[in-house]
Amino acid sequence: MVLTKTADDISSMRIRGAGRIARTAAGALQEYGTSLDCDTLAAFVREMENAADILCGTRPTAVSLPNAVRFVMQGVQGSTTLEEAQGALNKRAVEFIRDSLAAVGKIAEIAARQIPDDAVIMTHCNSEAAIACIIRAHELGKVREVYATEVRPRNQGYITIQMLSDAGIPVNFIVDSAARMFMPKVDLVITGTDAVTANGAVVNKIGTSQIALCAHEARKPFIVAAETYKFAPRTILGERIPIEYRPIEEVIGSERQLPAGVVVKNPAFDVTPPAYVDLIVTEIGAFAPSYAPFVIRDHLGWDTSEFQKDYAFTHHYGE
Repeated sequence: MVLTKTADDISSMRIRGAGRIARTAAGALQEYGTSLDCDTLAAFVREMENAADILCGTRPTAVSLPNAVRFVMQGVQGSTTLEEAQGALNKRAVEFIRDSLAAVGKIAEIAARQIPDDAVIMTHCNSEAAIACIIRAHELGKVREVYATEVRPRNQGYITIQMLSDAGIPVNFIVDSAARMFMPKVDLVITGTDAVTANGAVVNKIGTSQIALCAHEARKPFIVAAETYKFAPRTILGERIPIEYRPIEEVIGSERQLPAGVVVKNPAFDVTPPAYVDLIVTEIGAFAPSYAPFVIRDHLGWDTSEFQKDYAFTHHYGE
């Protein structure tokens, strides 16, 4: 089944990157709904909600996934006939994928205006939005070179340096632990994010918070590129975003033996406090972290009563 394969691909990180995950989930819901042979609206909604739960359970930290699922499923759950639900599913899936792709281009245009001429930039992990910002600034003649980290243990930095090199940008590839050593040489840091909380904290690939701390110490701007669907609504109520822990084999390999009693910890993400974030660039504009709750309320349209009934967050965000 396509849905099961998609869920497995997301869980195993064959599909990775918050935006790609969200678009893939929206497309998988659309394809699954098209394949269903249901006679009643109730049966269709039940099947779609089960599919949505399967997808939402694959990666607990990236809120782009449940936000995408919520957006698509609102049309299904709000329908009064089977035909209306099927049509709404297709319409909202197409709309989400289209708007998600367009958001990256808008973010790149806005962020490029924040980058000074002849800039040296550091980036961490493989963020579609962050890389788009760097490439757009390069197209405007504003980028001298980039420092990109390797991003242990999954080495997503190799993807980043390939994309930047293909765009003709001079790249320095550094180990994660060298970020502080090279920070004085850069003008600013740009990363993506998997989630932005209501207080403006940023949840991103492990190691991001250390780089942000180094940037703060060196008085270098730390800029986050984030589509608005990466903002985490339930954090308004004080709920924390769960940090995903990955298999130990990613760290030590399958053949290496550890000494007795040694425990491997492999968190995939960490949390960067808003005090270390200078600017969040979204498709609707650039603003300070303190503006995050207004994005959730005014742009995403969440109200607290909806939190009590939303299945995607209720099932997978701690209640």
